Amino acid sequence: MNKLVLTGNDLTIENVVEAARKQLKVSLSTEARDKIIASNNLVKEIAASGQAVYGISTGFGELSKVYIDKDKNEVLQKNLILSHACAVGEPFPAEVVRAIMLLRLNTLCKGFSGVSPAVTDLLQEMLNRDVIPLIPEQGSLGASGDLANLAHMALVLIGEGQAWYQGQLLSGAKALAKSGLQPVNLSGKDGLAIINGTQIMAGLGTLALWQAKNICLAANLSAALSFEALRGITAAYDDRVHQLRPHQGQVAAAKFMLKALSGSEYINSRPGDVQDPYTLRCIPQVHGAVIDSVSHVEKVFEIEINSVTDNPIVFSDTGEVISGGNFHGEPLALSLDYLGIAVSELANISERRIERLVNPQLNFGLPAFLIEGGGVNSGLMIPQYVAASIVSENKVLSHPASVDSIPSSANKEDHVSMGAIAARKAVKIVENVRKVIAIEMMTAAQALDVQPVRKLGKATAVLYDRIRTVIPVLTHDRVLADDIVAVEKILMEQDFYTDMRKILL
Repeated sequence: MNKLVLTGNDLTIENVVEAARKQLKVSLSTEARDKIIASNNLVKEIAASGQAVYGISTGFGELSKVYIDKDKNEVLQKNLILSHACAVGEPFPAEVVRAIMLLRLNTLCKGFSGVSPAVTDLLQEMLNRDVIPLIPEQGSLGASGDLANLAHMALVLIGEGQAWYQGQLLSGAKALAKSGLQPVNLSGKDGLAIINGTQIMAGLGTLALWQAKNICLAANLSAALSFEALRGITAAYDDRVHQLRPHQGQVAAAKFMLKALSGSEYINSRPGDVQDPYTLRCIPQVHGAVIDSVSHVEKVFEIEINSVTDNPIVFSDTGEVISGGNFHGEPLALSLDYLGIAVSELANISERRIERLVNPQLNFGLPAFLIEGGGVNSGLMIPQYVAASIVSENKVLSHPASVDSIPSSANKEDHVSMGAIAARKAVKIVENVRKVIAIEMMTAAQALDVQPVRKLGKATAVLYDRIRTVIPVLTHDRVLADDIVAVEKILMEQDFYTDMRKILL
């Protein structure tokens, strides 16, 4: 795909990821443009009439009781952006900002925002020319939209703020000028249309969700390699067992394990033992539950990224402007907390497998810490500490943000979702889980190398070879941080997941 045509109705998770990472060119469909013009025409009529309508001829939040004369409309819209651009903290990475811009543009394409076509044209061209506004990560309450953060994106549209262009951080005015663009003058409902939405939490969440789907595959592969190294018993993966409790993810995970391990000479080779510990036996139940949770979150996001999240909503077909609450981030906040909790479980069970692999009391006769001549060499003792530390950090991060609320705007906005905080936590949890999975892969590969060589399974053989292309067998102590980083880089490559899915077809 070379160009993404936005309609407001059919954007996919994959579209967002591609546009964010590969900088796809975007355009607006003719139908979307017509809807934008129609809703903007209604806003122009209302603004000219002097009728009191929220956000067009009134102040904002608690100040909605203040009437604004039509000759001050442009000042009202510009001041909204200037006053709300007070987010703080580290700036979001460029790919996150691109996702945010794309999602805001897509919701404007639905034609219920009343925004000027000049605004959507400029936002589209900023995406196409890779003008990336500096958006600090902190400041959203997740209701009334992600106001403070989105205002920093809006600043660049009016020639204010800061943006990256061709590797340089410039003033908004200079970034636009260097890219051949000009700022817009806001009017009507433009300021509110740009910033009143859920696109910060949706942009972050969409990218976190995509990574979480990949991490589910990585966790399954890692578990299979550990299972092989510990010579696990595959009877627990018999499909008949899982059809008696037919959760979709559980059934799929059990089938995955059997397919990944197909042809292995390591499995089912512990004479006299008939049952594995839970970290091996219950992989389908645990990993499967996570897979189902991620699938649920994906359904929520598929709806959200093609929804209208403004206030007020402009119905050009009936001539109505209705104040509502679609900007409230509760659906995303709950889903993102759920995502973080679910994905953290992959690290929880992974760390326990790491411990089992390195612990001579639990690893079925393998050397302590998977190193010959332990004592002088500590082997893989400390990577398990690191995994345990990360897992403990995730337990703190998994505390839900959505159970909190704090009133704002003189109690006009008296319940909020904290969805942007949930999104930022989910991103961090997914990153942490990836590190733990990398440690497990590294450890399982070493566990295979300290025992007699046998034939590996269909997918585990490919995974083992991939690991050994970036790190050698551990024969004596070395800096293992480098090994962890090297394996984690594999898990950050989309081609890795594409290749592994092909093998497992």
